[in-house]
Amino acid sequence: MRNVVPNAPRAGSDVASRVARRAVASREEAYTDEVRRLLDAAFSVMRASGEVDPRVSDIVRESGLSNQAFYRHFPGKDELLLAVLEEGRRRLYEYLVRRMAAVEPGAPRVRRWIEGVMEQARNREAAARTRPFIVNDSRLRDRFPAENAQTIELLLEPLREAIADAGGDPGRDAPVVYHLTIGSMHDHLLDRTVPSRDEIEHLVDFARRGIDRAGGMPRERDA
Repeated sequence: MRNVVPNAPRAGSDVASRVARRAVASREEAYTDEVRRLLDAAFSVMRASGEVDPRVSDIVRESGLSNQAFYRHFPGKDELLLAVLEEGRRRLYEYLVRRMAAVEPGAPRVRRWIEGVMEQARNREAAARTRPFIVNDSRLRDRFPAENAQTIELLLEPLREAIADAGGDPGRDAPVVYHLTIGSMHDHLLDRTVPSRDEIEHLVDFARRGIDRAGGMPRERDA
């Protein structure tokens, strides 16, 4: 009597595709978890040690992973630091957007953007987390210019919108306000100093007067 054995599913069959998708999804989930653990470990090591150039071995140890896992995702330490920088700027973007959404469009949101950036130097936890990337900024910018420009553009996006609502020139004014504010924040982080409220108010007023030349950003009450 002939055994009736179902033919194995062809590679293009629904069953084979489903099994393959599950395998890929499982591997992707595992790799995503590894990357997240490495990013969190880098943040943790730099915050705890104050090191601006942490060792791969310390990051791997903190993550609980292996060297093989590290090099599976990152060719070297700079690639990891770039990923951590991108993650930090994404978090800053989300923080700024939340702050800006709480006030009226235009001048109040420009103020909130400037104050939010400067808060990275006023808040001790934020300063400890951000300082390593300020120190490594030139090297990372030189090695990864396109990626760096992309994350800067992320921070510029809500500022451009606020300046446009204030009647300014978003294409020309936003980069000026960005560099003025980010530069001030960088100086304080490098010098380990804290910007005063008066200094931040001066930054806001300077930006207001600069944008005012185009008839925008009228003087507003403190938000």
